[in-house]
Parts: sequence; structure tokens; C-alpha cells
Amino acid sequence: MIDPILLIPILLSMVSVFLLMPFWIRKAHQIGLIWGDMNKIASKKVAGSGGIIVNLSFILGVLLIVAYRVFILETNTFLIETLALALVVILSGSIGFIDDLFGWHRGGLSRKSRLILMIFASIPLIVINAGKSVVNLPILGSVSFGLIYPLLIIPLAIVGATTTFNFLAGFNGLEAGQGALLLSGLSLVAFMTGNSWLALIGLCCVAALLAFMFFNVYPASVFPGDVLTYSVGSLIAIMPIIGNFERIAVFFFIPYVIEVFMKARGKLVKQSFGLPQKDGSLKLRYEKLYGLEHLSIYLMEKLQIKPTERKVVYSIWLLQIIVILVGLVIFQDSLG
Repeated sequence: MIDPILLIPILLSMVSVFLLMPFWIRKAHQIGLIWGDMNKIASKKVAGSGGIIVNLSFILGVLLIVAYRVFILETNTFLIETLALALVVILSGSIGFIDDLFGWHRGGLSRKSRLILMIFASIPLIVINAGKSVVNLPILGSVSFGLIYPLLIIPLAIVGATTTFNFLAGFNGLEAGQGALLLSGLSLVAFMTGNSWLALIGLCCVAALLAFMFFNVYPASVFPGDVLTYSVGSLIAIMPIIGNFERIAVFFFIPYVIEVFMKARGKLVKQSFGLPQKDGSLKLRYEKLYGLEHLSIYLMEKLQIKPTERKVVYSIWLLQIIVILVGLVIFQDSLG
């Protein structure tokens, strides 16, 4: 039976966002950390980098989990993994915040700088040799990567997840909703594979993201910023590494794989925003499609459905839910 006390870290993460976010929104406006809403014709400036509160609230929940295990359960099991996980999330979020301060519209951090910094952020997982070097691959079966796993695969996973999770963004509520869906799916997998402690950590972030969506869904009063997408992207990579369920995690990430290929058509410079109309609808900004957001607008136009920002976000969330459900069916034999 699950101890009800374990709900406290989840609630702490959620309540902290509700309590602290209004303060952050006010302060962001005071210091000029505000951004325009690109999918609206005439919109007020919106507070930026709200993800910093999500990260803080998540870490508070994680630290409470650590305290529970140390003082109540009197065990240090998984303590090193938990602290390494938290440190990677903090480092990733800090890099994202620097990118926010530099300004995405001014180029932000260079791709080379982001790559180097995110490799640095993955070091805590590398030094503890997180996960297992034996990975089950399609057709090939179990393959042992040895030192290649911590030295190459782990940093590649962190860099890849943080970078690509940041691609599917720019619409009110999209990033937070996607993060909540993916981490919910990964938390379920963690629980089913005997990693209940890891599932609890994932749910702390889900709770913080759900609270953040109260302020971030259409019409948003705060944007997440790279401080959120980098940290959530890193957690999405960390959970399957530590829990050893990489295959299903990669399957869950299919929408982002599609997004990468579509972004590559535009040489990673085409923006995913729609072209806002006076009636509140969106039209395609380019002749070609450079993201799932564009594909959603295109399909709605073909089906004679009025494309709006909300509908675009809902359609991508629906795709993600379908992918997660299909993944749970396909990999059910490996879920215990």
C-alpha cells in the first residue's frame, strides 16, 4: 500500500507554484522581463521565464522526498541518484535562464554554447555512472555499451532531449502541457517497472507543471521560457536513463522526432508561430510546413475547422496522448 504521506511532496510542488507565480509575474513586469505573444495581433506583453518558479517548486518537492527517505525510512537508497537528478535539472534550468536573458529574438546562446553547456549539465549523471550500460535494442536484442554509455550516450540523451523539447513550443500552454503528459507517462512506466521512487519524483514535476498551466494556458499571463523547457527536457531524459526504460521513452518522444525533421526543412530557423488573424484564427506563416503546429493549422483548414491557438495546442496534446497509449500497449511485456 502506498503511504499517503508521499502525496505531500507532490502537493508542495503544486501549491508552491500557485503561491509564488503571482509574485514572479509582478516582478518580471517590473524588471522588463516581458515578451510579446506571437500568435496574437495586438497583445499585451507577458511575463517571461516563469519556468524558474516551476523548477524551484519541483526541487522543493524532491528535497522533501529526500528528507522523508532519510529521516522517516532511515535509508540512503537512491539518494545519490536523486541528488544527481536534481543537480542536472538545476544546471539545465540555469542554462535555459541564461538563454532567456540573452533573448531568443536576438539569437540567445549560440548552438555551440548550448551544446557545451548542456554536456556540462549532464556531468552529475556521468560521474555516478547512472543507469545500466546494457540496453535492449530492436532486432539486436541486449547490447552492452560499457563506458560508452555514461561517457557518450548519457550526454547525448540530455543534449538531445533538452534541445528537441524546446522545438515544440511558442503556443500558450503547449510546452507545459507536453511536459505534464510526457512525465505522467514516464512516471507510470517507472511505477510499473518497480521504480516507485522515480515515479514520485516525476509526479512532483507534473504537479508543478499543472499548476503553472493555470497561468500559462490561453490567454497566458506568463511564458515558461527556456528555463522550463531545458529543465523539463533534461528530466524527460534522466528518468528513463536511471529507470532503464529507454526504449519506451524514445517511443513517447515520437512527436518531437517528427518536429525535428520538419524543423530541419527550414534549416532550424523557421519559427513555428502561426499568422494571427483579426477573428482570432491562425493561418500558415509560410508556404511549407515547418512544425507540427503548422501541420495542425493546415489539417484544420482542409477540414474546414477554424484554426485557433487553443485548437492547435489541443491537437498536439491529443497526438502525444495517443503516442503514449500506443507505446504502453506495444511495450506492455517489458513493464512487469
